[in-house]
Amino acid sequence: MIELDKISGNVIEKLQTAGADKAYCTVATSVTREFNVDGGAFSLMRTLFDNSLALTGIVGGKKGSVGINRFDDGAVEQAVADCMASASSSEPDPAWDLAPNGETRSFTQGVLEADTDRLFDRTAELMEQIGKKYPKIMVEQLIVSHVRSHSVYRNTNGAFYTKDAGYYNVELMFSAHEGETASSFFGTGAITDNLDRPFMELGSIEKDLADVEKQIHTELVDGKFTGVMLLPPGCLGSFLGDIADNFASDGPVLEGTSIWKDKLGEQVADPRITISFAPGDKEIVCGQSYTTEGFLAQDFDFIREGKLESFLIGLYVSNKTGVPRAKNDGGSMVMRPGDRSLEEIIASIEKGILVGRFSGGQPSTNGDFSGVAKNSFLIENGKITHAVSETMISGNLADMLQNVVAISRERVADGSSVLPYAAFDGITVSGK
Repeated sequence: MIELDKISGNVIEKLQTAGADKAYCTVATSVTREFNVDGGAFSLMRTLFDNSLALTGIVGGKKGSVGINRFDDGAVEQAVADCMASASSSEPDPAWDLAPNGETRSFTQGVLEADTDRLFDRTAELMEQIGKKYPKIMVEQLIVSHVRSHSVYRNTNGAFYTKDAGYYNVELMFSAHEGETASSFFGTGAITDNLDRPFMELGSIEKDLADVEKQIHTELVDGKFTGVMLLPPGCLGSFLGDIADNFASDGPVLEGTSIWKDKLGEQVADPRITISFAPGDKEIVCGQSYTTEGFLAQDFDFIREGKLESFLIGLYVSNKTGVPRAKNDGGSMVMRPGDRSLEEIIASIEKGILVGRFSGGQPSTNGDFSGVAKNSFLIENGKITHAVSETMISGNLADMLQNVVAISRERVADGSSVLPYAAFDGITVSGK
């Protein structure tokens, strides 16, 4: 067993000896036991080992950071020297800092020991179920693994955190085929801390398989219209991530380009929207325990009942702008459910599109987006009519949040997020 606590203490001591006023480091090891399925057959079983050391030093307001994957004395000495050299060549900025008044804490999450026999059985079961229930699906790749990690965080303000975590991960990439015709490819997956349920029941795996099997034969959207975009949980998470990045993350807040820069505490969305970053939620598997700056991670509301409650910024940007820092580093997104079933939401849409996957470039500063709706269906007169060929859609991220049609009671928990379906009006769909 590698003594990570000794390594972390050695790194901090060397950084201070080299002149660092403040410093922190994370030392981690992980073991991944993995099954691969390619083209419907088991192709690989392997065990992967990984080491990582990330260290940061601050001297005279100058910050330097280095990451390596070795723990031997020579590698650590060189990493410390490189870290200090990086700091010396940077511009001084008094805003760089660490969490004050650190403490000693230990965390244990998930399932630490892999049941590889049961993992293999669940994997074989999934392949058998797909073959029987969705015979048109071709699984191009399936990766199932157990990941166990042990990490130690230490800083010069007294923080000393150790963490042991383990989880199972299921990732599928697949498409549907009928003769020479095929759907677009699609990816789905989930993480879990137990093997009590068949993998088919995790996250949205079964729903995604069923939808893709209906997307072999597609039709072009006729003309151009402005209507409703219905987003499943996976695609909703991508859009909400873009919203957070565009309007609330470090860069836009620091540079003043965020259209929400003066909106803290004000209404930025429909009152039905509450979005949290909640690593402590009971349906999140192995959520964050502490931040890179040494704060203990806490759940927080990003948007509560439509009001902007927090930006997603770290201590540095907080010190630069005077805006309160976020209580964790992001991830583990949880959105409050709505009061209507998915079936009721679809029935209420006169004309719109259910977008399974979106492919587009970076949204503009004001939130304008444009891209291709893939793995999608047309909705007309309250019914899903047919799968559509890749179709252009466009809109504005900020306007979306104000133009909520409905949010579903149903939510999907995939271990890393807990999200409903959500429908937004005012989206332009451009067909032939």
